[in-house]
Order: sequence, then C-alpha cells, then structure tokens
Amino acid sequence: MTQAVLDMLTEAQYVATTDPKPIKPFIRWAGGKSRLLPRILPYVPASINNYYEPFLGGGAVFLACASRVSGRSHLADLNEHLIAAWVAMRDHQSELRPLLAWYLKNDSKEFYYEIRSNTASSCTVEKGARFLYLNGVSWNHLWRENSRTGAMNVPWGDRRFKLIDDNTMNSIGGLLARADLTVADFREVLCSAMPGDFVYLDPPYLPVFSRPDVEKEPTAKFNKYTAKTFEIADLVALAELCEDLSRRGVRWVMSNRDTESVRSLFPSAEIVRFTTHRSLAAQSRREVEAHQSPEAIIIGRA
Repeated sequence: MTQAVLDMLTEAQYVATTDPKPIKPFIRWAGGKSRLLPRILPYVPASINNYYEPFLGGGAVFLACASRVSGRSHLADLNEHLIAAWVAMRDHQSELRPLLAWYLKNDSKEFYYEIRSNTASSCTVEKGARFLYLNGVSWNHLWRENSRTGAMNVPWGDRRFKLIDDNTMNSIGGLLARADLTVADFREVLCSAMPGDFVYLDPPYLPVFSRPDVEKEPTAKFNKYTAKTFEIADLVALAELCEDLSRRGVRWVMSNRDTESVRSLFPSAEIVRFTTHRSLAAQSRREVEAHQSPEAIIIGRA
C-alpha cells in the first residue's frame, strides 16, 4: 500500500472521528502539530473527562479536541513566558489587544532587539504580550533561552508582526474558560490523571546526532525552549510515567521522533511510524532538520 493511500485512509478516519474544523493556534511554535492533526486525532478518545497536556507549546492538539472534554483541561509548560501568553489570552484579552497593537505600531528590526534585550515584566499580560511579539517575529518563530541567564536569544526573523484576529481570540478564550494553566514539570501535572481522562504528550525532541559516536555534533537542536533543556533522563522518566498511566487505566498518546532509542523506551505501547516533511530552515548546516523526518505516534494501552 502506497504512502498516498495510507494518508487518504488516515484523513478519512480523521474526518469520521473529529469535531468541527480545529481552531488555528495563536502561537507559532517550532515542532507544533497542526499539520499532523489528521495523524494524531484518530487516537484521541471521542469523549474525555479531563484533558492533560504538560508540554503545551502552541496547543494545536488541545485546540482541536477541546470540544470532546466534558471536565477540565490541565495545560502546562515549563516556559513561563509561553504560559503567560496563554493566561493573557484566557483572562486579559481587553488588556492584551492594545499591547499587541502597540507592538505592531513599533515593529522593526531595531525594536525587536531592544525588546529582546529588556527583562520581561512580572505582569502576566505584559509578559505574555512580549512573548507573542518576540515569538511572532523571531527566526522561524523559535523561542530559545540561554542556559545561564534564561534570556531569549533567537535572532530577528525578517518578518512583520501580525495581530491575532478577534474571532480567534474569542474562540480560544471560550475554550480556555474550563482550563487550568500552570508553569509546571510533567511529573507534577500528571499525578492526578484518572481513568476516563486523556493525556497528550509532545515533549521536546532530543537532538539527532550526525555521528552517534560523537555526541557533541547534533544535527538538530529543539530541546532548549527553556533554560533547562529536556534530556534523555527526562524522556526515560516520562516513559516510566507513561507505564504508570497505563497501569492506572489512563489513556495517553505521545508524539516523538521515530528512533530506535525512543521505540525501546515504550515496549508495551503501539507505535505508528511515518515520515513527515520538516520545512524548518537553518542558519547553519549543523542545525538542519531533515526534509523528510521520521515521526512516531506512541499509543498507550490503558
């Protein structure tokens, strides 16, 4: 069976099992799953008590299946600036709109670097607006932090800032009315999940090494969204936690890179393997993501 036929079958299953057209994420996030929704959503239960997503990012999967959730959605990420943007979208839209308009009015290369060099405000809505601006015009919409200072250090992306339209803000604000948003580690977030709940996991992908014997030469580095990087020890801990979720009768699905080391960590799970196109450009050859990237959807057996 050809890949094209498999794609058609997956798309048909998606159309049959999902809700209205998913809301487009308001945050462009490296590694976001908007394009992979037809692959992922068939494995999400049609009815969910409480929803958990501890690596929130742009939240494409949450936005696509929030209508299936009858209880609360527990959304978290370790990036405090990202969570501030989500909280601002939920609780402070009237203050957020003029701040974003101010960023649009002043937008320029020089302004970007000025804002990037300034310390983020402790005010949630101001911090969230700053994040949306920097993320919106940075190179490839990346957010990368210095491991020593925690400062965002991605260069300007040579693009204009775009506002979020009112319909998107209103729609997302409505979905977030029944969502908890926290800056927290996945270990904290998932401890309360119970049978009938659903967990979606999209951890930072570990670097791919151009030479397995030389671990100082990664070809792709997408695990530094915060000053604290996501390492192999974290993935091992996450795999153990997934086993615990299955024992507790909690359904879960994970997206990850399809590698032998990843597959070996989930021997009891069903793994759907496929290849997806990665269009992320690079500033140096060592940061290039393969055009055709091996991807895996890991499905827990509850």
